[in-house]
Amino acid sequence: MKRKKVLFISSIGGHLTQLLQLKPLFEEYDYHLVTEKSTITEELKKEHPTSLLVYGARNYPVSYLFKFSYNCLKSLLIFLKERPDVVVTTGVHTAVPMCYIAKLFRKKVVFIESFAKTTTPTLSGKLVYPIADLFIVQWESMKEVYPKAVYGGSIY
Repeated sequence: MKRKKVLFISSIGGHLTQLLQLKPLFEEYDYHLVTEKSTITEELKKEHPTSLLVYGARNYPVSYLFKFSYNCLKSLLIFLKERPDVVVTTGVHTAVPMCYIAKLFRKKVVFIESFAKTTTPTLSGKLVYPIADLFIVQWESMKEVYPKAVYGGSIY
């Protein structure tokens, strides 16, 4: 029986830290990690199958527009190469295009809202919520923000 292919994607920082809390799941699937390139994430390649996108901070709108566009195209190429059955993400902006690409190809999308958000949504959460097959929140209070979400508790 063929194991499902799961693509785990997030931006660097706290979102990646949360995503790496799912490491026990990596052994259960044929998996691939996607995050932004930095000195820290270069190390991931030694331990996990990993693809890196360009880091782009939204506080520099002009360069961010180009970097985001590049990352959208690169995300499509990574998706076509890896052919995942499921995309799992903890966000943020880096992950949104991959989620929409997955839906375009009729694949499952699992979004885990940030642990840091207890009463208000993230922008990426608001963008992915309508298309997510499973939307997980880490605080009960977030069920008011995302009524169809599943409370999963903390992944820390």
